[in-house]
Amino acid sequence: MSDTLLPADLVDRARAVVEAYRNAGLTLAVAESCTGGLVSAAITEVPGASDVFFGGFVTYSNDSKTRRLGVGSDVIETFGAVSIATAWAMARGALEASQADVAVAITGIAGPDGGTASKPVGTVVFAKATRGCSPEEIQSDQKLFDASGGRSGVRHQAALCALELLMP
Repeated sequence: MSDTLLPADLVDRARAVVEAYRNAGLTLAVAESCTGGLVSAAITEVPGASDVFFGGFVTYSNDSKTRRLGVGSDVIETFGAVSIATAWAMARGALEASQADVAVAITGIAGPDGGTASKPVGTVVFAKATRGCSPEEIQSDQKLFDASGGRSGVRHQAALCALELLMP
């Protein structure tokens, strides 16, 4: 029996990330909104993660994104909290607020409410920034996850995707 409450697939993927970062001599940080710390929890479930994990920023509210990560309120007002622009700014902010080499950001709509026709429940946006990279080098992606599993299902799928994006 496992001594973790987290799903095994999350912990397994986090273990692969920690090992890859250790082997590459890199450190990482996470900026999470809709996942609410789930990615950070999975990473810290791995023994020795402190070798590579600077830490995480759970910036659930728009105000938190602005205050803790420096996401411009104009970015949120113009593009929305769930947008490539906001995820990009979150990832850059996490790099600036840490000494990490790489940061990933996750922002989305886990549901059951909050979705719109253009951004339905299950919409999640990701960005990965590397220290010193230009704006053109920031990786980003938007996915629409199956929301039939509820909030937990969307958050789980988003955390798995963020961990995959973190792979160097």
